[in-house]
Order: sequence, then structure tokens, then C-alpha cells
Amino acid sequence: MILRHQKIGGPGLIVEIDESKFGRRKYHRGHRVEGQWVFGGVERETGRCFLVPVEKRDKDTLLTIIKEWILPGTLIISDWKSYNCLKDEGYSHLTVNHSIEFKNPENGAHTNNVEGMWRHAKASMTQYSRKKHFYAGYLAKYMFLKVCRSSGLNPLVEFFKLAAQVYDPNGQTLDT
Repeated sequence: MILRHQKIGGPGLIVEIDESKFGRRKYHRGHRVEGQWVFGGVERETGRCFLVPVEKRDKDTLLTIIKEWILPGTLIISDWKSYNCLKDEGYSHLTVNHSIEFKNPENGAHTNNVEGMWRHAKASMTQYSRKKHFYAGYLAKYMFLKVCRSSGLNPLVEFFKLAAQVYDPNGQTLDT
């Protein structure tokens, strides 16, 4: 089981990145959504992912997250040309323009995997009591269960193993 995040991607690997707003339509009408913006990515070859709640979706904020979560040498695919600065940071970058097509006919770029991740992550959250200050926990739970399922591990057993590393019932101090 992974206790800390591990960077995804690397030379020869593809990571799709995107932002999505988690929340509900105001008064259950229209398109406006109140909630939390989340930035994330999926490694196409393995399905490993990251999800980070963000307050700002500006270039500096997202580039910092990319550097924290994605290894240099990765081919990054997005639906936003503003990430063109990625080439200067040691990444390759392809884009798809969703207002024209879902798959770039010139280079085959698409973001179907990250879009699917959004659907599953949002479906995993309860419909009620989505508090903005709990989103990091909601996202951590989703990623924890995703790792357990993809590794064939029992989530409850893994949770207890991790809890035992933080809390020792014999009263001994544990390093965290």
C-alpha cells in the first residue's frame, strides 16, 4: 500500500490532465455549479491518478501541481493550449480542442481517460453534505479505494493496517 503520493508518468508514458468542478447545480437548475475545482491527471498505461482541490486555476498554480505529481519526460495531453509552457519544464504536450472534436485527428490526442475518472470520482461522493473543506478527504478516499481495487486489496484491511501505523494501541510512540 502506498502511504505517500508517488509521481506518475515518465519517459514513454502518457498522462492526461484536466480540471473539473465538483458540486451541484444551484437550485437543481441550469448549468451553474457551486462547489470545488479539482485538478487531476491519469496515467494512461496504468490508470494511476492524482486529484488535487484548487482555489485558483492559473498557470502558476497548475504548473506547481504538475511538477509535484508528474515526472519529467512525460507526454501530457490536455484540452487547454495554455499548458504550452510544459515544453520548457521537460514535458511533451499535445492538445485536443473539445469545441471541434473529442480526438485530435492529427495526433490522436484525447482526454477520455481523465474524463472517465471525473465521472467515477464524482459518482463516489455522497450527494448530500458536500462541504468544501472536506474535498481533500473525499478525493483521498476515492484514490485510496481505487488503489485497493486495482491491486486486489481489501480496503477495510488496508485501512486498519494504515491506522495501526499511526496509532499504536500499546501506547508506544510511532513516527509518522
